[in-house]
Amino acid sequence: MTTSSEILVINCGSSSLKFALLPKGSSEPLLSGLAECLGLADSRIIFKTAEGKKTESLNGGSHAEAMEALTRFMGEHEWLDSVVAIGHRIVHGGERFQASALITDEVLAGIEECCALAPLHNPGHLVGIRAAQKAFPKLPQVVVFDTAFHQTMPKPAYMYAVPQRFYKEYGVRRYGMHGTSHRFIAGETVAELKLDPANHGILIAHLGNGASASAVKNGKCMDTTMGMTPLEGLIMGTRSGDIDPAAVTFIARKEGLDLDGIDNLLNKQSGLLGISGVSSDCRALEEAAAEGNVDAQLALDMFAHRLARLLGGLATSLDRIDALVFTGGIGENSSLLREKTLNHMKVLGFAVDAAANERAVRGNTGVISQPGSTTALVMATNEEWMIAKDTADLAGI
Repeated sequence: MTTSSEILVINCGSSSLKFALLPKGSSEPLLSGLAECLGLADSRIIFKTAEGKKTESLNGGSHAEAMEALTRFMGEHEWLDSVVAIGHRIVHGGERFQASALITDEVLAGIEECCALAPLHNPGHLVGIRAAQKAFPKLPQVVVFDTAFHQTMPKPAYMYAVPQRFYKEYGVRRYGMHGTSHRFIAGETVAELKLDPANHGILIAHLGNGASASAVKNGKCMDTTMGMTPLEGLIMGTRSGDIDPAAVTFIARKEGLDLDGIDNLLNKQSGLLGISGVSSDCRALEEAAAEGNVDAQLALDMFAHRLARLLGGLATSLDRIDALVFTGGIGENSSLLREKTLNHMKVLGFAVDAAANERAVRGNTGVISQPGSTTALVMATNEEWMIAKDTADLAGI
């Protein structure tokens, strides 16, 4: 039986439960996986270990059944007794939560209050927390907020140009997302490039099906692309990103869409999928573009153009640019989109090293810019490790 200390990281959605079991101080999980389609007939849980992958049916089970299956699997592998704390990813903490926190009744009430800001995410997080509390009633549990890292943005960066009463009464403002990833990358970049922790400027592009960029000055977020919700900013897999609101009302009138219809259009039918008509997956689009699909090519070109434009805007929040870091599934693996983006950013001194850029895929990382140019690099993000670290720190482990 193992005598090590493990942190269990939980990331719950409305119908899913992602998990990872990390030894304290390690970034490599002993166990990871996903329970998906919860509440539906084909619900299942997938376990990944050094031995391989295993899938079990949950027979329409909920988050509670998923947690039971997880604890049973951990027990079979003699990991259950070594778990010393649980860490939970929470999408939205509003203005109330500026940092990670130990779970208390007051913290749970605060997460509940933020459900209006993230109705598709926070309710699922709460379900996951309660299931974990039932499964591990004696262990300390911690919440890590995606929005917390961005709470250092100055007011001119986070306010919207609408009557201020909407901010004062309803909390309408830019919050930003992916903060756990941005915080991890910011710290790792300072260490990797031996930057002065108190004097540096970093641009971060977290690119996946959801995508966001940020400007980090001396370890603090100065600006980011996502807004009150994850819809604002970059083009994403199925999200439109920035769009003229008047264009939205024009489309709504022409198509007879109500507010739910608009929400569905912008969040689920737009982005790379909407432009290409092919897929929301960057890999499929690159294959289609290589075969001559002009709409897939347009989607990729638009993605790179929007990313470069917003990175250029974010740069104005910095005194200088020490590095631009690409991360996330697309950022770490699409050499094509990285090259397209950097070619748009020559005005800021970037010049791509084609050979280094091609090598930086499938887990390979490092600098992809030419010597003497502004530094660009690829770095793997690790949100689970960041959550585990915060959990260990706050639980005093």
